[in-house]
Amino acid sequence: MTEKKEKFPDPKDIEKEISEFLSEKFGGRVKLISPVVLPHEASFDKEEEKEEEPPKEKKINFSLKPEELEAYLDQYVVKQDQAKAILATKICTHFNRIKHAESSGEDNKGLLGQIKNNILMIGPTGVGKTYIIKLIADKIGVPFVKGDATKFSETGYVGGDVEDLVRDLVREADEDIELAQYGIIYIDEIDKIASSTNLIGPDVSRTGVQRALLKPMEETDVDLKVPHDPISMLEEIERYRKTGTRKKRVVNTKNVLFVMSGAFNELSELIKRRIVDQSIGFGASVTSQSERGDYLEHVKPEDLIKFGFETEFVGRLPVTSVFEELSEDDLYAILRNPNNPVIMSKKLDFKAYDISVKFKDRALRALAHLAYDEQTGARGLVSTIEKVLLKFEKKLPSTGIKKLPVTEEVVKDPKAVLQKMISSPNDPRWTESYEELVKDEKESVKEYIRNNQAVLAEKSEIPIIPSRIDLIADVYTMGTSEINAVMAKIQRYYDQIKKVEAYFYKTHDLNISLEEDAIDVIILKMFSSPTALGDLYKQLTTNFEYGFQLIRDRVGQDTFVITREALENPEEFFNKLVKRTYAEHPES
Repeated sequence: MTEKKEKFPDPKDIEKEISEFLSEKFGGRVKLISPVVLPHEASFDKEEEKEEEPPKEKKINFSLKPEELEAYLDQYVVKQDQAKAILATKICTHFNRIKHAESSGEDNKGLLGQIKNNILMIGPTGVGKTYIIKLIADKIGVPFVKGDATKFSETGYVGGDVEDLVRDLVREADEDIELAQYGIIYIDEIDKIASSTNLIGPDVSRTGVQRALLKPMEETDVDLKVPHDPISMLEEIERYRKTGTRKKRVVNTKNVLFVMSGAFNELSELIKRRIVDQSIGFGASVTSQSERGDYLEHVKPEDLIKFGFETEFVGRLPVTSVFEELSEDDLYAILRNPNNPVIMSKKLDFKAYDISVKFKDRALRALAHLAYDEQTGARGLVSTIEKVLLKFEKKLPSTGIKKLPVTEEVVKDPKAVLQKMISSPNDPRWTESYEELVKDEKESVKEYIRNNQAVLAEKSEIPIIPSRIDLIADVYTMGTSEINAVMAKIQRYYDQIKKVEAYFYKTHDLNISLEEDAIDVIILKMFSSPTALGDLYKQLTTNFEYGFQLIRDRVGQDTFVITREALENPEEFFNKLVKRTYAEHPES
């Protein structure tokens, strides 16, 4: 006997229910103005059948080891060695642990009280806390969302707002819920939601936010449908209208990594007091600890609790990473790093007007000195460069000047230098100064590549030979891309040239191999000419096909190596090749 099929609900009844719900929830502000057109029962059944398909096996593509991630961070982040080591280790462990659990089928559901490697970063403003987390998220390839703890504290109990960060991960993942469940949520200024130590009674607005974060930081299901959001409700209605299903869409936060950060200005005083009290209690000298002044390195959970955090909240942040303040030399090192976003961003500003900018080393020193006086860390670099170059950025686009050499004189008296440039734009000293800075920048980039050659070569599929170091430096100075982006594009061009070699064999039955330095010459042309790759094939056919065929027909050789000298002077190359061939095969 067949089971009686349940009657499908009448569309008018559903429309009436939804209209009444919206009217009750939002008054007359939200109305359902279009009829709910439901699919036929047959299509609904098909939809149900699709939903019953077995889910795809979850996989996370992650293979980085802590030392590899730390080496990657070293290319971008100046100083902060201890912080980089901690973050690289614990984040790699977090994702490798997920990967191992999924590949082995062991999800550790039976492990009660397991702790995620959620991280607390402590350090002054402008030392690179946000930057380093963005770098890691980008390297790993997971969605990244940043929130500000102060926005939560303004509205008191705001569990919904905290969950909005999880929903934002789905948007960052282009609605890929599975990918969103591997994301990183970064909450800045977390010290601002610590309860006030001088307040009598509970500080509800701040402790409420801490409690709202407890479940997402551990594991919970966050519904993507937001009850208090009319847009979310209407999206759900539209989805139901199209599919006829009411499938609940949730994000599980089990594998979402939470990273918190703050300046914690008063925390060092609490730590100092604890250390001093302990030292006195054991009869030890207090002076040595006072002289060090860096008490944040000795932070313990008890200090964070005294600072104003709930015990449960501190317990969900098992990893603590302390960032150091940046010295003037550190700020200078940041500016000299060819991957730094401060200089790159300013180059892009001027590039928008087809103006190229180069910075002299002594100018970078002067900028670092001015920025250090602001005492805002790396943020001071941005504001300092803006103050120095703003007048140039305003005035030069209206002139014919296309090259701006930023010297120490520009930093010290930008107004006077700008006036000189405008009054005598054709003065050769501007061009000479710019070309000198181009050479300096190339040498600086070469030095950087040599110092980081092992790391760069490890992730590159092309050998980093001396001529390739020159190539990378040349391409870097031509544009406004960081080293890794330059190398990625060189890699793509390299692969295209190898395809030309294969195509030449297919069309002419001649196996050719371009030497590495010859490939570098072609790649450099490809950066400046969109037709360079097509020109290469024509050049190979015109200059080499006939000569190679003659040698093949005479001695049977069908494999040839083309050097850089051969590309530049094919006639001389063939003269030498023929002589050598006849010497090796005199009987032919």
